[in-house]
Amino acid sequence: MNIVIAGGGSVGRFIAEQLVSTGHLITIIDGDADVVARHHETLENVTWIKGDACDMDILRQAGLERADVMASVTGDDEDNLVVSLLAKQEFAVPRVVARVNNPKNEWMFNETWGVDVSVSTPHLITGLVQEAVSVGSFVRLLSFEGGRAKLAEVTLAEGSPAADKEIAELGFPRDTTVVAILREEKVVVPRGDTILRLGDEVLVLVTSESEDAVRALLVG
Repeated sequence: MNIVIAGGGSVGRFIAEQLVSTGHLITIIDGDADVVARHHETLENVTWIKGDACDMDILRQAGLERADVMASVTGDDEDNLVVSLLAKQEFAVPRVVARVNNPKNEWMFNETWGVDVSVSTPHLITGLVQEAVSVGSFVRLLSFEGGRAKLAEVTLAEGSPAADKEIAELGFPRDTTVVAILREEKVVVPRGDTILRLGDEVLVLVTSESEDAVRALLVG
């Protein structure tokens, strides 16, 4: 796949390093001449472009019209929003991923600004901490499609309506998918006849409309 990354900091470079190792074509845009000069030779098979990723000419130079994915991961939320909007509206990039630096800005990272998937590091870390210390709580881990879909986790506690029941009999909403079950350090692939047990960590993909119903089914 052809992937363009806005932001050549540690996050952008790590993403590039991981993706180029699996055979993807990677281009990084960064406005800091020192960053470009320092790293353009250390990352093999990665194309570096010095310039402002909010500049249409720079995006054309990066070949954004041919990109399958645009990842805007600069340290500036305003830049990430502008890049996302340009990528989606002007270059029709199929998939736009954006980094959220300030959790207060997360509400803007949606389809209106061209964002398909937003990643808020503070919220993600908070969710993982909650997942580690909370039993019987509905913990949101990631958001997709501008917040319309969410990956959440629930560790089934005493009193959970789902305990000792098959997934099929719980009547999950149609727009909900049980993605995986973590049980005693093993991953259980969920099926309709899979019985949920106390202590199971249940990963579910929900929409905003189905979130409350799924919470009631798993938490009570």
